[in-house]
Amino acid sequence: MSSTLSILFLGDVVGRPGRRVVSKFLASAQRPKTDLTIVNVENSAHGFGLTEQNLKEFVDAGIDVLTGGNHTFDRKELFNFIDKYPNLLRPANYPEGTPGKGCGVFTIGDTKVAVINLLGRVFMEPLRSPFALADELVEHVRHHASVIFVDFHAEATAEKVTMGRYLDGRVSVVVGTHTHIQTADERILPNGTAYITDVGCCAPVDSIIGMDYAAVHRRLIEQLPAKFEVASGRAQACGVVVKVDKKTGKAVSIERVRFEEQDESPAHHEHSDETEHDGDAKSDKLGSGRREPAKAEKSPTTPEKAR
Repeated sequence: MSSTLSILFLGDVVGRPGRRVVSKFLASAQRPKTDLTIVNVENSAHGFGLTEQNLKEFVDAGIDVLTGGNHTFDRKELFNFIDKYPNLLRPANYPEGTPGKGCGVFTIGDTKVAVINLLGRVFMEPLRSPFALADELVEHVRHHASVIFVDFHAEATAEKVTMGRYLDGRVSVVVGTHTHIQTADERILPNGTAYITDVGCCAPVDSIIGMDYAAVHRRLIEQLPAKFEVASGRAQACGVVVKVDKKTGKAVSIERVRFEEQDESPAHHEHSDETEHDGDAKSDKLGSGRREPAKAEKSPTTPEKAR
């Protein structure tokens, strides 16, 4: 039995093209062999939010844990199902009483893995300090899991780098999401935490961070209002693969991943009559993927006041 746990993390999935390329990548020969797959899904439904059908599609493709960000609650239907799925996380620093949870502990073979989802505050929403909350959550989950993974969804590079250094040696991995452009600064920090400022996104290659150029041009150059639309065309999936020592919880390696599809043909479970407006990708029933998904622990995984 291996002494390390291998984790694949993919960045923000943007609309149907993002969902399509993720499904293709996970079914391809280029997919690295890993023990756990985590994906940020806050932009999955036409670029804004997540539908339950999207979630089922992701699980069917073999994704174990789904994280979120500032667009998590963009679709009101989320409130109907967010508490039904223990592997669906949203940022932990939303106010107490917000539906869903921001942290979970999952059993992967003989190893327990804690996944923490946090939202930055610089240029974003004035939520509870992610640093103070990280202290509380890490202190709690370290008694339940040997591996701790943090998805820090933030705008400012400095805030992300600071979080990496702040948690260095206390968690196994800190990955940045939200800005959609993969950075080239992946490394193991001095005390053993794997870090990257942004893993990138899963979205059309010829786009402005996933969105069609025309609307962005109208807003930024012509200074006129325009509705953002997800771009079309071939898509790419960006992320990282991290290996962690199961016993010490220290990262052994971190490597960037980038997969680009060759054509726009739908994934095997997509229906050609799908409408992008509602963001619902049709899929086979939940749980029909090729391998058993990660099992969430039944016991509470966050302090009472840490949401």
